[in-house]
Amino acid sequence: MSKADLIITPDTKVGAVLKSYPQLEDLLISMSPSYKKLKNPILRKTVAKVATLRQVARVGNISVARLVNELRNAVGQEIAAFGETPDRDDTELPEWFDESKIVRTIDARPTIEAGEQPINMVFSALGKLEKDEILALITPFNPAPLIEMAGKKGFNHYQVQKSPNEVLTYFLKADE
Repeated sequence: MSKADLIITPDTKVGAVLKSYPQLEDLLISMSPSYKKLKNPILRKTVAKVATLRQVARVGNISVARLVNELRNAVGQEIAAFGETPDRDDTELPEWFDESKIVRTIDARPTIEAGEQPINMVFSALGKLEKDEILALITPFNPAPLIEMAGKKGFNHYQVQKSPNEVLTYFLKADE
């Protein structure tokens, strides 16, 4: 695929954008402090290959339209209107949440800071949850790609931003 062939959309993978348009790295990183982690070669090889711009916008707490259109503008693509559908509110306390049901907490910050991905560790723990048990995950940013993958595997989530560098995400296996 040549540079001219890659049209940047909300569903384009970050890795594909940076491979086709390496000059966009600095622009992307300047848009949110969360994106500085893209400089880490391990995260670049893992997260960038699976994360879409839609997911990355959520991690960076910016509008997907702004993110995509700034990147498009920088490479000479037309600005586009992307109908943003609001994500469901995952900050309102759900009925299923009960702190006493938390059976395990994973603090993924040291793993992420070491340039590694906690995905295998998290999915291993999720796989061991029994009905009505909750896993708590601590990350330095909103782990949108991981949340989306967990949702596809039947897990509900609830999230609390404790500080700019501490996000608590709680997972519960959805009823079958």
